[in-house]
Amino acid sequence: MEKLRHFNREELLKVDEAVKVSEELVNNYFKMSSGQWLKNRYEIKTGKDLTPHEVVDGPFAQVIKYEGRKKDVPLGSSSFSLYNVCLQDNAILLIVEKMALLLEPFLLYILIHELVHIVRFSKFKQRYENKNEADVTLEEERKVHQLTYDILKPVPVFGLKPVFEFYKDWLPIPGS
Repeated sequence: MEKLRHFNREELLKVDEAVKVSEELVNNYFKMSSGQWLKNRYEIKTGKDLTPHEVVDGPFAQVIKYEGRKKDVPLGSSSFSLYNVCLQDNAILLIVEKMALLLEPFLLYILIHELVHIVRFSKFKQRYENKNEADVTLEEERKVHQLTYDILKPVPVFGLKPVFEFYKDWLPIPGS
């Protein structure tokens, strides 16, 4: 079996920056207050921190929903949803090399896409069925890609045009 690659230190810094920017862009797009945003409990995990069932073949990331519970409170009423955005380092690095994409804009697209899923789950616009990205309906994926495009289109990000081109089958790009 091929050894999976993980982000190196420099790439992890790019992930961290992409997380900050994507959170801000998604938050601003959906006009969520900081209180509303914090209610969407989630973690961004990279390859080295994924458990075996969080590693998938194919998608660049997936959202997995867990049930959390406040410490020392046994009642179910204290439970909450915790979403893990599981970045698939190996898949991301391979496609970045293969398609000659810049890592930063590609990560930004992926992270915004996954955060849009979480916002839609939390607003009950999309049901979470404990499915991986490949099992989400095509219609829902198109909606999330459209929202991702709408969020990113007005933002001047160097290297984003080739990322939009990569996702052209999902996006309404003029002239294509």
